[in-house]
Amino acid sequence: MNLIDVMKRSAEQSPNKIYLKYGKTRVTFRQFYDSALKMAGGLRELGLKKGDRAALLLNNSVEFVVSYFAVLSAGAEVVPLNTFLRQEEIIYILNDSRAKILITSADFKEQLKDFNSNKAQALEHVICSCVPWDKNFLSYESVMKKAPAIALDSSINDSDVAVIIYTSGTTGHPKGAMLTHKNLVSNADSSVRAIKITIKDRFITFLPMFHAFTFTVCVFIPLYLQCTMTIIKSIQPFSLILKSIMFDRITVFVAIPQVYNVLAGKKIPFFFKMINPIRVCVSGAAPLAGEVLKKFEEKMKVPLVEGYGLSEASPVVSVNPLDGVRKPGSVGPAIPDVKVEIADESGAFVKRGEVGEIAVSGPNIMKGYFNREMETSEILKNGWLYTGDIGKMDEDGYIYILDRKKDLILVNGMNLYPREVEEVLYRHPAVQDAAVVGIKDEAHGEIPVCVIQLKDGSSASDAEMRKFCRPYLANFKIPHRFEFWKELPRTGTGKVLKREIKRLMNEKNKK
Repeated sequence: MNLIDVMKRSAEQSPNKIYLKYGKTRVTFRQFYDSALKMAGGLRELGLKKGDRAALLLNNSVEFVVSYFAVLSAGAEVVPLNTFLRQEEIIYILNDSRAKILITSADFKEQLKDFNSNKAQALEHVICSCVPWDKNFLSYESVMKKAPAIALDSSINDSDVAVIIYTSGTTGHPKGAMLTHKNLVSNADSSVRAIKITIKDRFITFLPMFHAFTFTVCVFIPLYLQCTMTIIKSIQPFSLILKSIMFDRITVFVAIPQVYNVLAGKKIPFFFKMINPIRVCVSGAAPLAGEVLKKFEEKMKVPLVEGYGLSEASPVVSVNPLDGVRKPGSVGPAIPDVKVEIADESGAFVKRGEVGEIAVSGPNIMKGYFNREMETSEILKNGWLYTGDIGKMDEDGYIYILDRKKDLILVNGMNLYPREVEEVLYRHPAVQDAAVVGIKDEAHGEIPVCVIQLKDGSSASDAEMRKFCRPYLANFKIPHRFEFWKELPRTGTGKVLKREIKRLMNEKNKK
């Protein structure tokens, strides 16, 4: 099956059941199917065809889900954009993906201020799910009315690329992981079997839909199983989420560790705990502290299962069993149809209990990185995805994450590669050298902190560097603080020792 088949099946089997709730808006599975095909007709009229790409810069909304499946129905590929990105970052991805169409909303008017489509060389149209603020932009409604609904394209098959998800790269630029229809459908099916989701479950989606974890678990699984999903635009105010849980009788709650950390220490109304409809909580996108898991379950009396994954794996790789053994510190065994092994530095698999790089194989593994053959060959070898994450696996197949890709920082579940930030800082005339490292933080999981070595005779301040970064970097990528050191610790060959910087900072924090 491809994703369009799944959408069609839901419309045929549960036409009058509500799929999407958003404020006062209610959309049945049949209405969703019809809207996606109608929008696809308009996109086809604008010239979008099989093999083309369309980017989405939208907050959580009905328009996001409809647009996503409209692009797929037109035979094209979706490029979801991180909504926290700055204009320069957005333009880079539009150029790298060669997106022909961008669908956005008034929420991003400031980020797209003075946006000139000439900067995005392949971009032909910008569509707004609002009144367009630029005379060259098209309205969402006008595109939907532009042509009749299209007939389903029989040439779409499960090996076609469905979505290109951009992840931060070690080179300083993000790269696009190409996920096929088969990747996403198989991952949804395996995840459903792993955590025993049924058609009776009800989901709430408040994590950003552009994220691979959110889309597969919170958006696509409900469509796959024909469950109802409540859409919340953002995590703030959290009181709105609690109200929706009660009124919409949410049974599956999916969040990142930082949310569970807050809830574990938050005063929850007594009546909520008494009539809480949630039957299972799922944590993903970042490591979950064992103490947080313990405190949350004691307070809420609901099982919290932690999983592991990455965008290149569509994204779920493993999850602790809901009704089986949950081992402290483990992210559980691999989900059905997915294999995990631990590899040594040569790529050979090691014995259970030994430490090495986590390698994953299965129908969920990406096709490769878009236009990045070298990077693809480095991570995909003989049908295995070498994740770069360091871990071990016990005799029962439970996976333990011991370390991550050496430079990766996880801020509120979002990937940040220091090199991307450092390359911006090198543009500053006073910067001789810069190193960004991740420091543990209770509120955010990790925070980026930057150490700078200034050029002789130069000066700079924390506020100045922060202001310098703002036009180029999303807020979560800007270091929480800047420190200025006379020298940075280095190896004998002159390479900056980031591990030593982290050690020195941790020592300083203890004092």
